[in-house]
Amino acid sequence: MVATAHHPVIFLGLFLLFLGYTQAYERHQSPLIVKEALLVGFFLAGLVVLGGLQQWWLQPLVSSLAPTALFFGALALTAVTDNAALTYLGSLIDGLGELHRYMLVAGAVSGGGLTVVANAPNPAGVTLLKRGFADESVGALGLLLGALAPTAVAAAMFLVF
Repeated sequence: MVATAHHPVIFLGLFLLFLGYTQAYERHQSPLIVKEALLVGFFLAGLVVLGGLQQWWLQPLVSSLAPTALFFGALALTAVTDNAALTYLGSLIDGLGELHRYMLVAGAVSGGGLTVVANAPNPAGVTLLKRGFADESVGALGLLLGALAPTAVAAAMFLVF
């Protein structure tokens, strides 16, 4: 699919073949999770379309930050936003040095466990673990408190090495 991304006719043909195959052999397939896949696709498409328009205010802000401030800013922001969005927006900044790019990605990766929205595996983990909680839900505060120690260890490792 990646190889045909710039050839929409081939892409759609293969996609329709995939949908037809899963429909024809439905009893041998797990149900397709189309709604969630479309939501992720629309999120990423919106990020690509609207992300480039954010450069006018991101460029001066990120360029003026020291590497350590960029690390801790990315770590804090990834608790309330998707870390893929954060690193993508950071990639739009012209002239970022190697250390700044490292600190941006390291901060986003370190803080990825602070919230369910920051990382794709987190919602899957919540789905698997929620049956172990009293009301089958994971509270945001409990998740944050539980993730603080591992986040501190990850942040320390990224800063030391």
